[in-house]
Amino acid sequence: QVQLVESGGGLVEAGGSLRLSCAASGRTTSNYPMGWFRQAPGKEREFAAAISWNGGMTYCIDSVKGRFTISRDIAKNTVYLQMNSLKPEDTAVYYCAALENYGSKVPRPDFGSWGRGTQVTVSS
Repeated sequence: QVQLVESGGGLVEAGGSLRLSCAASGRTTSNYPMGWFRQAPGKEREFAAAISWNGGMTYCIDSVKGRFTISRDIAKNTVYLQMNSLKPEDTAVYYCAALENYGSKVPRPDFGSWGRGTQVTVSS
């Protein structure tokens, strides 16, 4: 059974950095575009960033553009989210998912339900 496990979250001061990891087990993610999502307290889960299957293309939402970078290591079956210049409004639980296609922002249903995510808390 495929499992995506997010890690790397924590408590950081505004302006700080964190690097999140999403490791897959039970199935390779190398053939699929991948995305990071986040859910802030009291809000719906939102898409944050995506990367194509080979890592050649990436995009992210305007609120994190220039601060967040998504990347992947195909050999390690892992996707990363480098987050710099963090702001209190970035506080959320961050999740990763395999996407139906690059640009869809829709998780593939055959990769199962959402993982536990990793908590990112940015203090002001």
